[in-house]
Amino acid sequence: MNRPGECMCNMFVWCIFALIVTVPICTEASRIRHYRWNVKYEYKSPDCYEKLVITINGEFPGPTILAQEGDLIYVELTNLLPTENVAIHWHGIRQIGTPWSDGAEAITQCPILPGQTFVYKFTVDRPGTYLYHAHYGMQRSAGLYGSIHVAVGKRKQEPFSYDGELSVILNDWWHKSHQEQAHGLSTIPFIWVGEPESLLIGARGSYNCSLLKSISNAAGSGSICNSTNPQCSTPHILSVKPGKTYRLRITSVASLSSFNFLIEGHNMTVVEADGHYVEPFVVQDLNIYSGETYSVLIRADQDPSRNYWAALNVRGRQPKTPTGRAILNYIPNSATKFPPNIPPTGPLWNDSSYTLNQAKLYKAKAGYVDPPPLQSSRRIILLNTQNKIDGYTKWAINNISFVPPQTPYLIALKHNLSKSFDQIPAPENYLPYDILSPQKNQNTTYGNRIYKLQFNSTVDVILQNANMLANNASEIHPWHLHGHDFWVLAHGEGAFDPLKDTEKFNLKNPPLKNTVPLLRYGWTAIRFRADNPGAWQFHCHVEAHFFMGMGVVFSEGVERISRLPTSIMGCGESKRFFRH
Repeated sequence: MNRPGECMCNMFVWCIFALIVTVPICTEASRIRHYRWNVKYEYKSPDCYEKLVITINGEFPGPTILAQEGDLIYVELTNLLPTENVAIHWHGIRQIGTPWSDGAEAITQCPILPGQTFVYKFTVDRPGTYLYHAHYGMQRSAGLYGSIHVAVGKRKQEPFSYDGELSVILNDWWHKSHQEQAHGLSTIPFIWVGEPESLLIGARGSYNCSLLKSISNAAGSGSICNSTNPQCSTPHILSVKPGKTYRLRITSVASLSSFNFLIEGHNMTVVEADGHYVEPFVVQDLNIYSGETYSVLIRADQDPSRNYWAALNVRGRQPKTPTGRAILNYIPNSATKFPPNIPPTGPLWNDSSYTLNQAKLYKAKAGYVDPPPLQSSRRIILLNTQNKIDGYTKWAINNISFVPPQTPYLIALKHNLSKSFDQIPAPENYLPYDILSPQKNQNTTYGNRIYKLQFNSTVDVILQNANMLANNASEIHPWHLHGHDFWVLAHGEGAFDPLKDTEKFNLKNPPLKNTVPLLRYGWTAIRFRADNPGAWQFHCHVEAHFFMGMGVVFSEGVERISRLPTSIMGCGESKRFFRH
C-alpha cells in the first residue's frame, strides 16, 4: 500500500504529476515516489521546553524517505515560513545527472521563497543510510531534517543479515532560536552559541525544568517547560525481542557536537558507513560526527527481564550537557520501564588516542567497494583556522572566509556569468604555519573563489587542523562533500608532512564516505574522482562554523550539463532566466 502523498509505479505503468512537465516512464527496476511537503513552524517540546520548530507536514523530525535503489524521488516542497527562505540538501545522494537538485542554496539553486513551491527530483542510485536537512542559514538547528533509507534492489542481498530494523536520529538542542544564534555569531562582540541544553535521541530529550523560572508557554496555558508533556515525558523507545538481531540505522544531524553512542551491556557490529559496506568490526561504543550515518548490528542477548539504556554523550568538547537517553526495551517488558542504573557516560571526552584509533578501524568491505586510484593528479591542502576580519570572528580556509555569491555557482558557470564571483583561483596551499599557536593572521579576507577541477581527474584533499584564537584550543570539524563519495586515506596527528605522511595512505581498502572528521590538532587525507558534472560544496558540517565561513566549492564538467531548469533561478544575475 502506498503512503499518503506517494506514488509508486510498476512496469508499464505511467505516473503523471501535475507540476512536472515531463511524464516519467517506470521500469521494472525502479519506482517513482512522490512526496508533498509543507514546511512551516510549529511549537514543539522535544526536551520539555517549548519552542518554535521547523516541521514538515507537522512532523519533527521530518518523514523518513523509504526507497529502493534506483527509485526516482519527487519532493514537491512548499515553503510556508512567512519570512524565511528554504533549501533542503539530500545528504549523501550524489545527484548524478541532477546537480540542480542538490539543495545547496547559492551553490546549485536560488532559495525557495516564502509561499513558493519547488520540486526536487533525483534518483537514489545506491542502497544505504542517508539524511536530508536544511541548507539555508542555520535552519538545521531549528529541526528541519530527516532520514533517507534506501534498500537493496530486487534479487540483491546485503553482506549481513538481521531480523528487524530500527532508526536512531541523534541531535543536540538549544532553547535559543537559530536566528538568535546566527545574530550572535555575526556581531561585535562575538556571542558564541554555547553548549546545547539537551541531547536528543529520536527527537526526545529531558531538560531539568526546575532550572527555569516560571515562564508561560506561547498559549499562556502553562509553563514553557513541562516535564509531563507527552513529547518528552518518556525517552525514545527501541523495542527488541530476546534472541533477535537488529540493524540500527544511526544518523547524526548535530549542529555542533561530536557524539559517542552506546547501548548498555550490548556490543555493536559496524557494517555500513555513509552508505557503503565496511569490514565488520565490534565496538562497545560508537563515535559519530555531524552528517555521518552508520548501520550497526546488535544482538538482543542480555537478561530479558529488564530494559537497558541507550546513551548519547559529547566527544571532543568538555561536556556541559546531560547524557541523552533512550530505552532499549526487551519485549514484553513495559516500554516505559526505566533501567535500574544511571545511563553510561562512555569514554573520556578528550581521549584523542581513543578517537583516532576508532577512526582507523574502518576498512572497505571486500568485493563491494573499489580501491582508489594509486595516484592523484592534484593535491589541495586546506588549512582550517579561526580568524578575525575587521573585528568579526570568522573561520577561514587557506585565509579565505567563504561568503556565498548572490548568483548560484552552477548557474553562473553554465551561463558564463563571470562577474558573479571572484575568478581568481582559490589557494591550494598555505605558507608555513605553526598549528599550535593562536596566530592572528592578518592576511585573512572574505571571498567566494572556487576550485575548478579537470573532469575525471583524481584529486587529493588534505584537511589540516590548527589552534583556534584561544590558547590550547582545537575543535573537531566533520567535513562533508556534496556530489561525491571519497576514499578516506589516512588520519594523522600534528602537521601534515607531504613526504612522510603520504607513505601512510591506505590505498588497498580505505572506506568510501561522504563525511569525515578532522580531529583536534590533526590532519585527514581524502581522495575522490571529479566525475560528476556540477558545482559542489565542501564544508564543515558544524552549523556555526559553516555559517562563519568554513567551506569551499569545487566545480567540474559543468559544460557537460545540457540545460539547467529555470525553476532553480530567480536570484542575482539569474533573474533574467527565471520562469516561475
